Amino acid sequence: MEKEPPPQSLSNSAAETPRMAQLRHLLEKSPRDPFLVYGLAMEFKKAADPARAIEHFDRTIEIDPAYAYAYYQKGQVQESTGDIDAAKRTYRDGIEAAKKKGDAHAAGEIEAALSTLED
Repeated sequence: MEKEPPPQSLSNSAAETPRMAQLRHLLEKSPRDPFLVYGLAMEFKKAADPARAIEHFDRTIEIDPAYAYAYYQKGQVQESTGDIDAAKRTYRDGIEAAKKKGDAHAAGEIEAALSTLED
């Protein structure tokens, strides 16, 4: 199987941390590794870069639709930006993905996050 180049957004940025650089380097070798893409998404979340965080959570989900915590974290970022409707949709998708995978713990955590928005 031919390797895909890493997404354009993996290029150097002014705010790149050493951890981001390390993950980017690893992604050059394994661009479809969902754990690495998720790790980079989490770094963007920590760096308060919601657009790039969401982009990388989406890429994680694209690579591995059963990666339940990518939905959870994406929903958290969407909440933080005030996009509550998008967060609800993401949480619902994550609950479905977790249940399909048989991950009751993840489904429960995502359901709890969703319930805080529906009260």
